[in-house]
Amino acid sequence: MTQIHSNVDQAEIHKFTDRAHEWWDPNGAFATLHAINPLRLEWIDGHADLVGKKVLDVGCGAGILSEAMAVRGAEVTGLDAGAEHLEVAREHAHDSGVSVRYLHVTAEEHAEKHPGEYDVVTCLEMLEHVPDPENVIDALCRLVRPGGWIFLSTINRTPRAFAEAIVGAEYVMRLLPAGTHEYGRFIRPSELAAQLRRHHVEVADLTGLTWSPLSGRYRLTPNTDVNYLMAARA
Repeated sequence: MTQIHSNVDQAEIHKFTDRAHEWWDPNGAFATLHAINPLRLEWIDGHADLVGKKVLDVGCGAGILSEAMAVRGAEVTGLDAGAEHLEVAREHAHDSGVSVRYLHVTAEEHAEKHPGEYDVVTCLEMLEHVPDPENVIDALCRLVRPGGWIFLSTINRTPRAFAEAIVGAEYVMRLLPAGTHEYGRFIRPSELAAQLRRHHVEVADLTGLTWSPLSGRYRLTPNTDVNYLMAARA
């Protein structure tokens, strides 16, 4: 495995830090995250009941999900490897009057000092951007307390995902900046579930996320051929 302190792809980080100023623009480069965030939030809250929970958001970016969970009543810490993201996150939280603690550190580094500290650990739209996703999964499983929840989302490695998440979303519909994703980094649900089971963490829910070109809206679906969300219980 990759050494934990080097499990960061600077080229991937720069894809997002170069547009750090656009994170909170609902019509900008991260419009998709704004569009899917209500679905993600309701799905997480429906499983874990966020009120009063100690939550860690790994790969938090500029805090779109972190802030939303804090507003729901969670005590939220956000981690990210992009310093520029976190500056934007802190400024937006301050301006919005939302309390979130942001740390410029990897999940692996945080797990060394804070094992079993969190009721809920989220890692959404991040695993496909790191060199060694399994190292991140190991850290998430160490960070969550026994009986706690881990919530993950990523992209399935299927021909349909290549057609829709890369060709369609990035080059045809322009929903995401071109080059956002690489097909070889996509992860099948079976692979992700197997990694969790090695840490005695069991999948409790698996659901797909899809966008309709007719309605222009996202919705949860049983079909996990492209984007999917996974809930697991430690």
